[in-house]
Amino acid sequence: MVVIDPASATPPYEQLRVQFAGQIRDRSLAVGTRLPTIRRLAAELGLAVNTVARAYRELEEAGLIETRGRAGSFVTAGGQHALEQARRAAREYAAVVRGLGLDAAEAVRIVEAALDSPVTTP
Repeated sequence: MVVIDPASATPPYEQLRVQFAGQIRDRSLAVGTRLPTIRRLAAELGLAVNTVARAYRELEEAGLIETRGRAGSFVTAGGQHALEQARRAAREYAAVVRGLGLDAAEAVRIVEAALDSPVTTP
């Protein structure tokens, strides 16, 4: 189940993306599960079709879902790949932080600030 908070500072597409990504990673949405169509989910959540489409596009770019044309969008096994990619990025970040002489507490504050900042797209 996905819930969109209209009062949140987080854009609706990001709320949707984060919730689906979490459900895929914790396997409450199993590999092979067919997601609702973009139009149906938009209608159910009271969102614009483009909002849901953006969330699906970002999930697909992350390798968490795949769209099979008219057959729809399905959960892939990419959730595990995404976790490994995040772990690799964390190891690289840790190496950079050590090289800069920053302590762990400062490194964590930097990550938290980055995670709390709005997502921007080029």
